[in-house]
Amino acid sequence: MAEEKKQEQAIVPPPQYNLDAKWDACLDLGVRRFAYFSLIGGFAGLLLFRSPVTRWASTAFGAGTGLGSAYTECSQKFGGYPGKLTANVSEAPITKDGEH
Repeated sequence: MAEEKKQEQAIVPPPQYNLDAKWDACLDLGVRRFAYFSLIGGFAGLLLFRSPVTRWASTAFGAGTGLGSAYTECSQKFGGYPGKLTANVSEAPITKDGEH
C-alpha cells in the first residue's frame, strides 16, 4: 500500500506540460503588472496632469499597458504567440537589370 502511494506521487509531469504552474505564473504576472503599471500611470498622472479625468485616464492607460504586456508574455509561455515576425529577404543580390 505504501509502495503504491510512493509510485503515484513520483509521477509528475515535466514543467513544460504542467498547466497549473503556467496558469499560476500567468495570473501572478498579470496581477503584478496590472498593479505596478497602474501605480506608475497614476503617479505620472499626478505629475503631468491637472484634471482628475486625465489623471484617471493615465492610470487606466497604465493598467491596460500592464495587462497587455502580461498577456503577451503569457501567450509566449503557452506557445500561442509567435514572437517577433521578420520579413523574408531573398539571399540573391538585386542588380540594376533586374537579373539575379
